[in-house]
Amino acid sequence: MSPMPRPTRIYLVGAHATGKTTLARWIRDHYGIPMISEVARGVLAEMEARLDALRSDLDLVDRYQSEVFARQLEAEAAHEGPFVSDRAFCNLAYAAHHARILGTIASDPRLAEYMQGVRGGIVFFLRPHKELVVADGVRAGLEWEEVVRIDGMVKLLLEMFSVPYIPVESLSMQERVRLVESVLNLAGVQPRGELLPTRLRSTRGNGHAVENQLHAN
Repeated sequence: MSPMPRPTRIYLVGAHATGKTTLARWIRDHYGIPMISEVARGVLAEMEARLDALRSDLDLVDRYQSEVFARQLEAEAAHEGPFVSDRAFCNLAYAAHHARILGTIASDPRLAEYMQGVRGGIVFFLRPHKELVVADGVRAGLEWEEVVRIDGMVKLLLEMFSVPYIPVESLSMQERVRLVESVLNLAGVQPRGELLPTRLRSTRGNGHAVENQLHAN
């Protein structure tokens, strides 16, 4: 008996203000795949932390980034099937720039195990555009230079852990969607509502046979 195929896990990574959430929602709705929302926002709300504190209180930043990393692992572990994740290891790029805990996380055995799992998924790396850099009330440092620095750190992590990725360079949502459709089609991921007809067409020679099979069921 051949082993069961691994569920498709889709990751959208990159700096803030690159359109990851918008594209993740489209994948969720178009393919009917559960979405893991950005955990950083929930952690920030629970800690009742202010953005200005995240710029100056290093102890708070360390706790915040540690919790975001742990929550991402928990959120993914809770899904046995496929999912699309708005972020992945991206907070490590922020930790490298704003916190003091990257060395601790780097030596955590959970990180190597996690990155191995990411390597088995489909990773889209969304590149920054100035037009998308708009304050959202959550992210500290929405200057263009900051976005570019985080983008570089995310790319460094991708290369360091040998994670295969598909760069998403275009700003156009239409072109982003076309790229995602092409990649997921090659991976055998079908849009919502198309899996059953595709399977029936592949096992029946003509429309009458399909119709008869449906009536028989």
